[in-house]
Amino acid sequence: MMIRTATIEDLDAIAAVEAECFPAAEAASKDEFADRLVHYADYFWLMFDEDKLIAFVDGFVTNEPDLTDEMYAKANMHNASGRWQMIFGVNTLPSYRRHGYAGELIQRAIDTAKEQNRAGLVLTCKDELVCYYAKFGFMNEGHSDKSQHGGVAWNQMRLVLR
Repeated sequence: MMIRTATIEDLDAIAAVEAECFPAAEAASKDEFADRLVHYADYFWLMFDEDKLIAFVDGFVTNEPDLTDEMYAKANMHNASGRWQMIFGVNTLPSYRRHGYAGELIQRAIDTAKEQNRAGLVLTCKDELVCYYAKFGFMNEGHSDKSQHGGVAWNQMRLVLR
């Protein structure tokens, strides 16, 4: 498996993986991904099996401490010198799940945040994934009052690095 950051040429593959991994109400659109890639392609960690995109993690950097729904839609809120690495999506094609690939990409995002001296990482997840992210050191801060993305109750989780 090969891991690298994204380029605009990855747009179709990224949108296809997202559509397979999330319900339509929660999935980012191809246009949203195009905007994200323009603003923060280096904050997409992509995993390939040969030349097939099988998994990715994406998110931007900000000084805002909490993940909000506005962030998903406004890629221009990315601030490369920000304190917090947000994680918007953790995607693995169903046929590639349960092999540790998502974990490798999450660890890559954590390592990048450490290298860039970020205060930490923030993500939101459904109740059934709280224990999964806790394995990486993320602490559950409870249900978010700032994100109801896709009409879902999300737990905000934070990994403090410094």
